[in-house]
Amino acid sequence: MIEGRKTAWPAMSIAAAYDLLTARGARFEVEEVVVRGVPTKVWKNAPATLRDVFLGGRLFGPRTYIVYENDRATFDAFGRAVLTLAAELRRQGVAKGDRVALIMRNLPEWPVAFFAAALVGGIVVPMNAWWTAPELEFALIDSGASAAIVDGERFERLAQSLDACPALRRVYVTRRTGGFADRRARPLEDVVGPVNAWASLPETPLPDVPLGPEDDATIFYSSGTTGRPKGALGTHRNMATNIMTAGCLYARSFLRRGEAP
Repeated sequence: MIEGRKTAWPAMSIAAAYDLLTARGARFEVEEVVVRGVPTKVWKNAPATLRDVFLGGRLFGPRTYIVYENDRATFDAFGRAVLTLAAELRRQGVAKGDRVALIMRNLPEWPVAFFAAALVGGIVVPMNAWWTAPELEFALIDSGASAAIVDGERFERLAQSLDACPALRRVYVTRRTGGFADRRARPLEDVVGPVNAWASLPETPLPDVPLGPEDDATIFYSSGTTGRPKGALGTHRNMATNIMTAGCLYARSFLRRGEAP
């Protein structure tokens, strides 16, 4: 017995917990589908794409979603900012399969940029905010990014490298004051405004872009400990699988403690 508990630990085995959680009709039911010619076990009830994840979040409309220092954004305000930026990316010619680099520290604008790029069918390329200018330049060129969404500090780090990235057509910069010498750069706030004003953005239609579970959605770079970092493609199914896996692990912990998930 564990002090303070009425049931012994563990209340059930890991195998028993998984049998319960993945049973037919359960939230975490598993099925087998063919993914690119390979029979693969998948979560039956997982969101099909990141668009479905985004739409699921919008159901929580008035609830607070993001808290950062003095910034606050509800799910609804966040959704408005995402759709506004998605419309801007489409106006700038970002199409399905185009790479959109995401280079910033943990800011409220990060998930806005991520989902906006994903909704237009872009392949999001999140880069390590600790990378040096040569490392960022390498990944921008290697990924073929046509657009980048960065914070002010990363922009200053990249400023001398932009001319080496001919495929890069547009750079959106958040949380930076002052002008831009590079004609490709503009403030992200010109598009979506500051975080606390996202709620006042107009409702913008969802991009009419066909998306499927096996469409490429991300490129994450390896650490490059033995050479240059290598970009690894991930699909919409990959990202949705991570969400379901985390939920299943949490639920398993509750069952093992003898509690209801």
